[in-house]
Amino acid sequence: MSRERITVIGLDGRPLDEDTERLLRDADLVAGGRRHLEMLGVERGRAVVFEGNLSGALARIEGTGGPVVVLASGDPGFFGIVRLLGGRFGRENLRILPGLSSVALVFARAGLAWDDAVTVSAHGRDPRRAVNVCRTHPKVAVLTSPDFGPAELAEALDTMERTFVVAELLGEPGERVFHGDAGTVAGMQWEDPNVVLVLDEERMPGTRGWISSGMQGRGRWALPEEKFEHRSGMITKSATRAFVLSRLGPRQGDLIWDVGAGSGSVAIECARLGAAAIAIERDPESCARIRRNAGRHKAHVQLVEGAAPEALHDLPEPEAVFVGGTGGAFEEIVKLSAVRARRTVVLALVTLERVVPAAKLLEDCGLEVETTFLQTSTMKGVGDLHRLAAESAVFVVSGSRP
Repeated sequence: MSRERITVIGLDGRPLDEDTERLLRDADLVAGGRRHLEMLGVERGRAVVFEGNLSGALARIEGTGGPVVVLASGDPGFFGIVRLLGGRFGRENLRILPGLSSVALVFARAGLAWDDAVTVSAHGRDPRRAVNVCRTHPKVAVLTSPDFGPAELAEALDTMERTFVVAELLGEPGERVFHGDAGTVAGMQWEDPNVVLVLDEERMPGTRGWISSGMQGRGRWALPEEKFEHRSGMITKSATRAFVLSRLGPRQGDLIWDVGAGSGSVAIECARLGAAAIAIERDPESCARIRRNAGRHKAHVQLVEGAAPEALHDLPEPEAVFVGGTGGAFEEIVKLSAVRARRTVVLALVTLERVVPAAKLLEDCGLEVETTFLQTSTMKGVGDLHRLAAESAVFVVSGSRP
């Protein structure tokens, strides 16, 4: 295959220049979406439509001896077809002529800077991770799909106070840009393709950053207890929290439940690491503390004020659950957490009588169980000497999907 035999042209609504028109005119084969082929008037005899499984179209490209043009939307190297073509034919055989990306266009239409935005794709992927990113980040662009469009996205986020900007058919004659809330967007019909901005107006950054995509990070984790407001030492200690976080494994696109959240330290740490976090707490004073702690650390945590297990039933499915407190509903909470969690359930227990039953409940729900006893000590001064002061011992019982 000769160098740059395949030219990938990104279309963004602007007229093609003379050189690009010549490449299109001289191509033996032109592949792309039906609307792109029709828009440019490509003759049926040399057109290949991209739809469904692309194996047949790729075979046609491979079997064509002369020049090939592939049409794509916007910037084909940004969540586009370049990765697939490069893997199949070799990047040395590609010439890429990008247009404006749909993400750049929608932010321009909205009058917003987007260096601090996060872009996620729900096209051909499980949309749950895209939804979870929208739960925690204040400025997100979502590349949708026919099966998961603006209405489905808005419905999944209907409990969050978000502004939606929906841009349909960007750069095409039927372009439309709509601003609205979740309820309005969920009740409307939308044309594909479209891009959706999900914005938390109150939390959008107002200052310049230094790195794109909101990836500046939050620095240290497993923060000392004094960094959180708590009640009489009722907080998951720093060393224990570090171990718990290692088992929960919070990351971007995950949703974590913190059940019996207390001070909210675990939920806040998960949010600082990029996950969406829901803190479930029944005590009003503790709920107030969680709000203050989250604000202090600039962490977005969704707070559900109510008693488990009842408060858990209508929550979206989590990747992982931390159970810090159960009240009198220990068995019910552990079972429900084990059923709902897609990956991991972690419990921190201080009483021996709960350890073996917790492990058994997780095993009965099909999880692989690990139980770890943690005992930490801190060094204290005694005059000119030092001693070790033992912290409260804790059992960490974790269950993971095989």
